[in-house]
Amino acid sequence: MTTDKNYDLIVVIINKGFTDLVMEAAKDAGARGGTTFVARGTGNKEMGEFFGIAIQPEKEIVFVLVEEEIKDKVLLEIYKGAGLETQGSGIAFSLKVSDVVGLTPLEDIDKISNE
Repeated sequence: MTTDKNYDLIVVIINKGFTDLVMEAAKDAGARGGTTFVARGTGNKEMGEFFGIAIQPEKEIVFVLVEEEIKDKVLLEIYKGAGLETQGSGIAFSLKVSDVVGLTPLEDIDKISNE
C-alpha cells in the first residue's frame, strides 16, 4: 500500500533521560511526534576513549516518522539539540520507508487505491 507522500524514519539513540531534547528539536523542525523505547548500549570503553565521550549502557531509542521533505531539517535540529556534544550524546540516522498506513483517513487510502 502506498500513499501520496514519501516518508523517512529517523532513529535516534540517546542517553537515558534525554528523549525530551530529541522530541523538542524534532518538533521545532516540523515533526509531529515520536515513539521512545528503552535500550541498552554495548559500546566498549576503548571506543569511548577514542571519541572522547563517556559510553553509558542505559539508552533510549526514539523513532520519528517524517515526510521526506523535512528529514534533513529534522536531523540537523536533532544533531544541534541532542547530538554527541550535548549531555544526551545522541546519534541519529534515517531509513527510507516504503509503505505507511495509519497516517491518513481510510477513505483517503481507498481513493488512492482506486486510482
